[in-house]
Amino acid sequence: MKKQAFNPYLPSWEYIPDGEPYVFGDRVYVYGSHDQFRGHAYCLNDYVCWSAPIDDLGNWRYEGVIYPKTSDPLNKAGNMCLYAPDVTVGPDGRYYLYYVLDKVSIVSVAVCDEPAGRYEFYGYVHYADGTRLGEREGDEPQFDPAVLTEGDRTYLYTGFCRAGDRSRSGAMVTVLGPDMLTILEEPVFVVPSEPYSEGTTFVGHEFFEAPSIRKRGDTYYFVYSSIAMHELCYATSKYPNRDFIYGGVIISNCDMHIDSYKPAEKPMYYGWNNHGSIVEINGQWYVFYHRHTNGIPFSRQGCAEPIQFREDGSIIQSEMTSCGLNGGPLIGKGEYPAYLACNLFCKHESMYTAPEGSWMDSRFPKITQDGKDGDEETGYILNMRDSATAGFKYFDCHGIKRVSIKVRGYCMGAFEIKTSWNGEPLGSIPIGFSNIWEEYTADIAIPDGIHALYFTYKGEGSAALKSFTLI
Repeated sequence: MKKQAFNPYLPSWEYIPDGEPYVFGDRVYVYGSHDQFRGHAYCLNDYVCWSAPIDDLGNWRYEGVIYPKTSDPLNKAGNMCLYAPDVTVGPDGRYYLYYVLDKVSIVSVAVCDEPAGRYEFYGYVHYADGTRLGEREGDEPQFDPAVLTEGDRTYLYTGFCRAGDRSRSGAMVTVLGPDMLTILEEPVFVVPSEPYSEGTTFVGHEFFEAPSIRKRGDTYYFVYSSIAMHELCYATSKYPNRDFIYGGVIISNCDMHIDSYKPAEKPMYYGWNNHGSIVEINGQWYVFYHRHTNGIPFSRQGCAEPIQFREDGSIIQSEMTSCGLNGGPLIGKGEYPAYLACNLFCKHESMYTAPEGSWMDSRFPKITQDGKDGDEETGYILNMRDSATAGFKYFDCHGIKRVSIKVRGYCMGAFEIKTSWNGEPLGSIPIGFSNIWEEYTADIAIPDGIHALYFTYKGEGSAALKSFTLI
C-alpha cells in the first residue's frame, strides 16, 4: 500500500543533508553526507543510502552503510569527516562515489557494482603525471564534488568560495578519462565567486558551495548554493564546461523571495547553508534540499519539493511544504507529527539558525527529538513560546469539526489555529503545564478545501508540540 510522502522524506531521526538523488532502475536513491543529532560539526557519520520505489515516494528503505569514513587510506583513524558526495555510473557500468575529506583538498573516489552496495576505495583524482588534483601549484582547493558522465568523459565540478575571498575564483569543472581518475582537461571556472562576478549574470547570487549537475534535454543545469547560503540557485548552458548563465533560485530553506503567501523577504523557517539537486521521477521533476534542526547548523534533514519548468526552461521557485513528494496535499484527517512543520518562526525574526559566533537560544522554536544520535525517536517542536508559530502545508480538508494537539512543558496559554500565517484564528485550544505528553481538544471547524494550517502559541512559559489531529 502506498504511503503518504512527507517532508522530511526520511524518518525524523535521520539526518541526511546534501542530497543527490538518482533514478536507477525502478528506484530512486539518495546519496548525501550524514550529520549527527546534536552534532558539534558537519558530516560526523558514515555514508549511508536510502531508496524508494519511483511510484511510491513515501516508502523509503534504509540501504545501510555504503562507505565507512575509515575506508579512505588518508583517514584510517577516522578523525576526518566525509563531506558531501556524488555518484555517477562509469563507462564500465559500475557506480563511482566522489567525495572530499574535511581536512584535505583532494578528491577521493570509491566504487561499487551496485547503487547501494558496499563501496570500496578506488583512488584519487590526479593529473597524468600522478599529481593529485588540488596539490599542484596554482590549484584551488577541491570541495563538494559533483559528477556527470557522458560516454568516456566524466565532468567533475568542485569549489568553495566565501564572499570576499579573492583566493577562490568560483566553481570549476575538470574532465576525467574513462578510468574515472585521470584528468584529460584541466580545471576551468564556470560560475564566479563574489569577488569576480562584476559584469556577469551572477551578481547577488555568486557561487558559494554545493555544486551539482544535471541534464534536461539538451540543457545542462548547474545547481549550487549562493553566497546567501539558504538558497539553491541554478545556471544553464548548452555545454557542460562553459557559457553558463544565471537562471534563478530553485528553493530557499527559509522561503525567502517568495511573495505568494507572505512578504517576499520574510523568513518562514530558520535557514543556514543549503545543498541538493534536481531529478526527474516518473515524469515529474523535484528539487532535493535540506533544512536545519535543533537550532544549530549541524543536524540537517533532507526535504524535497516538486518543481515546474517554464517553456523557456527556467524554473519557478518552489515553496517549502510538508508534502513535497506526495504528488498533492496530504489527507486532511487524522494525526500528523509536528516535525513536519515547513514554516517555523516567532516574533524574534531571524533568517539563520546560528548567526556567526552564536547559537540559537530558547527564544526560538526548533525541531528536535529525545534520546541520542541513532535513537529512533520521533521528532517534535521545542521552545514554543508566546508568538511561536508552526505551519504545515498542505491539507485537503473535508468535514473537520475538531482539532486536538499533544503538548508538554512549563506553559499556560492556548494554541490558535489559522489557515494563513497572519490570518484570523479559526479557534484556539487551551493548554496547561504537564511533564508528560498531554492531549488537548477543541471544537474548531476547518473550511472544506486545500489549506495550510498554522498553530500559534499565545501564553506564558514554553510548550513542546508533538502532534496535531484533525477530527
